[in-house]
Amino acid sequence: MSDSARDELYQQVILEHNKKPRNFKQLTDSTHFAEGYNPLCGDHLKVFLHLKGDVIDDISFVGDGCAISKASASLMTTALKGKTVKEAETLFEQFHHLIKGELNPDKDPNILGKLAVFSGIWHYPARVKCASLSWHTLKGALENKKSISTE
Repeated sequence: MSDSARDELYQQVILEHNKKPRNFKQLTDSTHFAEGYNPLCGDHLKVFLHLKGDVIDDISFVGDGCAISKASASLMTTALKGKTVKEAETLFEQFHHLIKGELNPDKDPNILGKLAVFSGIWHYPARVKCASLSWHTLKGALENKKSISTE
């Protein structure tokens, strides 16, 4: 995919998921939870998980943040629902490498799917933390850490 096509798709996906975020609610029966904060731009998210064994049976988030952090959380929850914890950890690693510019979704093997729209975000270092906040918060929830900061 050309850079301009990817940029246009990125903008469309970010705007859509910011306007109508998926899984934007508090799970009342969550088994895992963490709260994340990005002091750089003020993003503040809570991630809720309901695990059945090692499968993410349900996942959601609530909070306030920029369009990138909200869209990233929305796409993350959509991608992880029904996945195992191990698959979630693999996606976390791949997403982290993607947003740091270390993984090219067009050339490197990956399971990112729609998350690949974030591939150019490494060009905007201040926005990398916005895109990764929900993912670090997810990891904190899985590790039973209740509070996460991207400082």
